[in-house]
Amino acid sequence: MCGIVGYVGHRKVVPILLEGLRRLEYRGYDSAGLVYVAGKKLVKHRAPGKLGQLEEKLEAVRDTTSHIGLGHTRWATHGAPCELNAHPHSDCTGNLVVVHNGIIENYQTLREELRAQGHIFTSETDTEVLAHLIETYLDGDLVAAVRKALKRVEGSYAIGVLWAGQPDTIVAARNQSPLVLGVQEGGSLMASDIPALLPYTREVVFLEDQELAVLRATGFEVMKLTTGRKVAKQVRTIDWNAAMAEKAGFRHFMLKEIFEQPQAILSTFRGRVSPEEGIIALPEVGLTAKEIKGLSRIVLVACGTSWHAALVAKYWLEKYVGIPVEVDIASEFRYRRLLLDKSVMVIPISQSGETADTLAGLRLAKKMKARIIAICNVVGSTITREAHGTIYTHAGPEIGVASTKAFTCQLTALYLLTLYLAQVRGTVEARERKKLIHALVDLPAVLEEELPRIQAETGQLAREFAQSRDFLYLGRGENFPIALEGALKLKEISYIHAEGYAAGEMKHGPIALIDQEMPVLAIAPKDGVYEKVISNVEEVKARSGRLILIGSRGDKGLARMSGHVLLLPTVPADLNPILYTIPLQLLAYEIANLRGCDVDQPRNLAKSVTVE
Repeated sequence: MCGIVGYVGHRKVVPILLEGLRRLEYRGYDSAGLVYVAGKKLVKHRAPGKLGQLEEKLEAVRDTTSHIGLGHTRWATHGAPCELNAHPHSDCTGNLVVVHNGIIENYQTLREELRAQGHIFTSETDTEVLAHLIETYLDGDLVAAVRKALKRVEGSYAIGVLWAGQPDTIVAARNQSPLVLGVQEGGSLMASDIPALLPYTREVVFLEDQELAVLRATGFEVMKLTTGRKVAKQVRTIDWNAAMAEKAGFRHFMLKEIFEQPQAILSTFRGRVSPEEGIIALPEVGLTAKEIKGLSRIVLVACGTSWHAALVAKYWLEKYVGIPVEVDIASEFRYRRLLLDKSVMVIPISQSGETADTLAGLRLAKKMKARIIAICNVVGSTITREAHGTIYTHAGPEIGVASTKAFTCQLTALYLLTLYLAQVRGTVEARERKKLIHALVDLPAVLEEELPRIQAETGQLAREFAQSRDFLYLGRGENFPIALEGALKLKEISYIHAEGYAAGEMKHGPIALIDQEMPVLAIAPKDGVYEKVISNVEEVKARSGRLILIGSRGDKGLARMSGHVLLLPTVPADLNPILYTIPLQLLAYEIANLRGCDVDQPRNLAKSVTVE
């Protein structure tokens, strides 16, 4: 989950590397480093901690005239966060360096072999093995040495290699870790993710697994790692711009991204719905009507927040499509006996399209002949390339580590998919489908209007509850997964212990925790299970729990049970999961902010989990 960036061209390299690392810091922030060519030598700078530590070290050399270099921001896997373990890592001579994202699974075996040959290691990392291994094969041809070295490596990697003996060239390669090339006149770039490239180019090339790229100021070439055969690559134009990845006046990226949700949701359904005709258009699904009607089951596979989106979609799909639905945590999916065939649709959900566990589940399901339809935010990412079809969420870059707009866009895409499958299978009448589409089309305006008020009211709640040690979140039906998501958000960014429960399960254990100090947040819209939720709320009140109630505007009964009530406009019950997510995101944000937490980069977390 580290971030790597590289540049070769005619511009000064250090500012480019630092800007790229700043835009990749959400991928790792335990330490950072960079290297550039000065004369015939490599100059390396590294620092533990956040990127600012490295920037302080580089004040004196920011204007160096070097035009080629590599940078890295680390999320520790092997070895503690410290300067010795920070990238780049060198070979014995110091003339060759490597930056790496991924995990070398057989590094211990290789390390022992290299030590026996006389190589001296200075770090605890798996990455340093790569530098020494390339050194053993280096005989004037860097590309050949990298290819030979990587043939012996087991695991995942996206790497950049720089050698003083060939000071105008960067060699990059990937396997099971993301790597994107940036194309511009008079220079070439590489990075783990698109935001690092946006200040310089919107023309990008996505490397596939087992591909190697050679970058020079005059351009790039790509070849197969195994054979050396050249590969023609498609240059794609990304419709994001650099400003989309900036804070735009908000205190944190997370807050900006929360407020971007109305537009992001609108962008996700725009062009895919015809409200007047009641038609959903999703040609990207790529299945014929006969194939869709022949589906026997749907399996949703995801991690973390995306898994919560999948849990909501299960309610929608079973209700409107009339087909059995399973929801799997991706990290567990492969470790049971799967019953999949061509009659099963598997839906992997991933914001980045690079989530290691989700990708591995996709590959296994594909081998078993299941139809793979992905939900993803990043065009050209690995999951989108390997799926049979992809429904893109148009959330734009999401920089805050805790997912917000990506989640509500995933829900939007899954809602569209539900209505599309129902349309093809004929399980929802046209009149009803039109009403459901209109409800979605109206939702962004509702969110846009309500967001400032919700922020103000959650800010007041935050001042009351910011010092709490534990929280319970309760919900029923399709709002139960939203309780899970609300608890996750609070845990992620405020470090308060929080748990989400189906409200009816409270009396099967969690009720033992309730006392005068325990905040209990209940999601209680006026829907089909409202009375059930209120019964559960009364059980909390009877035990003096500190109730926070989020319900429907006009519900006067909630104020009689608690002094902490937040009311939301009434929307069709199917869309409550999207609407009720908003105050839970803002409550977590406001509490974390009051506690002085690093909202955008919470400890121990990275944006894209690209290792198992």
